[in-house]
This record gives sequence, structure tokens and C-alpha cells, in this order.
Amino acid sequence: MKHKVKVTVLDKKLYPELQALYCQDPNVGACPCYNVGDEFIFYRDDERDDFWHMGIDTLVKTSGDPDTVAGGPKKPFCSEAWDAISRYIYAAIEGGSIMKSWMKNENEMIACCNDGTRPVIFKIERVDYE
Repeated sequence: MKHKVKVTVLDKKLYPELQALYCQDPNVGACPCYNVGDEFIFYRDDERDDFWHMGIDTLVKTSGDPDTVAGGPKKPFCSEAWDAISRYIYAAIEGGSIMKSWMKNENEMIACCNDGTRPVIFKIERVDYE
């Protein structure tokens, strides 16, 4: 059995009141790295090792310009997002349970990046295949 990981951007949040209080640029806005609906597929096999390349060129679907999306052909995942979700990607790509007894399906996890004023919400799924 082989395993790949699908990551989907479910939502992007924006807290302008927090940006106004704490950000150097109070009008920085929503995260520019991802779009709602972006999808990424991670492989780790004899041909590819997307995990160790921080997801560069894992983008398979976007409504934006692929060259400007983190995880596209020119950019690895954002470091704040990678810090928050890489542990789940690694567990899943190795065939492990991502969040047993917490999520309805142990092969799925919902997580968000660490940017407190404009977090991005991700769905991480282990996909088993032959």
C-alpha cells in the first residue's frame, strides 16, 4: 500500500481589528499565498519527495496564478503554514493515522497556519493507493 497526501485550502480568515492594533502595516489584508479551493498532492516515493521540498510544485488546482501560489512551481509552502501542517503531512505520507479519536476519519485533519491576523484553514487527507 502506498500513501499520498491531499491538502485543500478550506478557508481564509481575516481579522482587520487585530491587524490595526498589531501589524506594522494595518492594511496588510488577507494571506496572499493561498486561495480558497487550492489543492495540493504530496508524494514520497522513488520518483518524488515533496515533503522534503516543503511542497514546492505540489499544486494541482487553483483559481489563481500558479506561479504566485505557495506550493506552486515557483514557491514552497509558506513557512508559517508549513510549521503548522507538516507534521500531519509527514504522518499521513508514511501511512499513519493523522488524528485518531479526534476527527471523524483518522486519515483527515483540519488545521490552520500560525498567522493570527489572517489564518488559512487546511484540510489534510491521507489517500491510500496501490
